[in-house]
Amino acid sequence: MGKFKFISDQLFVIRYLAKWAAIVIPVALVTGSLVALFLWLLDLVTQFRWQHEWLLYLLPLAGVLIHFLYKQWGKSSEAGNNLIIDEIHEPSVGVPAGMAPLILVTTIITHLFGGSAGREGTAVQIGGSMASLFGKWFGLSREDVSTILMSGVAAGFGAVFGTPVTGAIFALEVLSIGRIKYDALIPCIAASVFADAVCSAWGIHHTHYEILSHQLGNPIFPSLHVNFLLLVAVILAGALFGLAGSLFAFTTHKIKEFANKLIEIKWLIPVVGGAIIIVLTTLVGTQDYLGIGVTSQHNGGISIVNAFHAQGVGACSWALKLVFTAVTLGMGFKGGEVTPLFFIGAALGNTIAALTGMPVDLFAGLGFIAVFAGATNTPLACTLMGIELFGGEYTLYYAVACFTAYYFSGHSGIYKAQKIAVPKFKMSDLFRSE
Repeated sequence: MGKFKFISDQLFVIRYLAKWAAIVIPVALVTGSLVALFLWLLDLVTQFRWQHEWLLYLLPLAGVLIHFLYKQWGKSSEAGNNLIIDEIHEPSVGVPAGMAPLILVTTIITHLFGGSAGREGTAVQIGGSMASLFGKWFGLSREDVSTILMSGVAAGFGAVFGTPVTGAIFALEVLSIGRIKYDALIPCIAASVFADAVCSAWGIHHTHYEILSHQLGNPIFPSLHVNFLLLVAVILAGALFGLAGSLFAFTTHKIKEFANKLIEIKWLIPVVGGAIIIVLTTLVGTQDYLGIGVTSQHNGGISIVNAFHAQGVGACSWALKLVFTAVTLGMGFKGGEVTPLFFIGAALGNTIAALTGMPVDLFAGLGFIAVFAGATNTPLACTLMGIELFGGEYTLYYAVACFTAYYFSGHSGIYKAQKIAVPKFKMSDLFRSE
């Protein structure tokens, strides 16, 4: 009897794999292609803005255009990533197919005119929108709709950053704090890997980050492979990274809340936001905090790539990027939060390393992934991202930084639709008597 059950189980697995391969491959093909188009356009408009810096002064008008585009065609798409997460938890009206072109166009507009935003939100919304469309075409059940939406998120994330394993785990981990949906693991990894391959096949190349090898042995206990002084520094830095991620989420949400409360004419919100960005840019005397921030217009400018070098950023660069991005996204412009979080984390890591004498490139890399972990409550995905982007030599430190940031960021995050499945801690545990 046990032999027949084993064979039956294996046949079920084969049918399950065949079913989801047939479903997610079309989703990944379309998502990977659209993400490739988006990244190509993003690079194009970034280069164009660098050559025409006066475009920044049209940012308020660009904000008005974005507002009316969403008012005319946006419907529920305005909720962005939160709509997709809500639909995964409880499938209802679905994710509009129009979300993909709308977020793509409005993100490009934001970057063309100098808004400080990222790309993850756009890619995830493209993936979620296409997944929802295919789900309707395939006539999937409510349970399968949740799975295909997660696959769309994985496809978008994996393709936009070139991190397929991270994309799959992120899609499973981001839904709820403290719980991962393993039942969608195979569809998500298949979608993420295939979408990344499709994006690369279109000739898209992702930024290469490098952390050099450092002599990190333990001078007190040479036989151990862990440098305890470094480990303590990573824990302390992880706490700061978590607080920075929480601060970003809090600031962005509050700016949006206050703007909607104080400004009754809604199309004026992005006008005011654009004007604030112009004033801030004038005050800091550089346009390095605008746009995506991965590289800069000038070789010595402030950027994520340059944060991996000793003199690459200033001590307050992380805070300035936080403010620029919180104003941009909180006041109606479109784009992702994750790449700005990379900037904030890498710049903060650079600053911490400069103050403590720790390796700059290592701490920039730790900040890169750990601030993201704190702001999204996805420590496992971010640890894997460190391995995929920087190599596995410092995996222990990636994990320590991300796990510490996860706890110190509290139960808030950039996604309001994210649920608390298992609290990070209970206050009653701290005061429990024996």
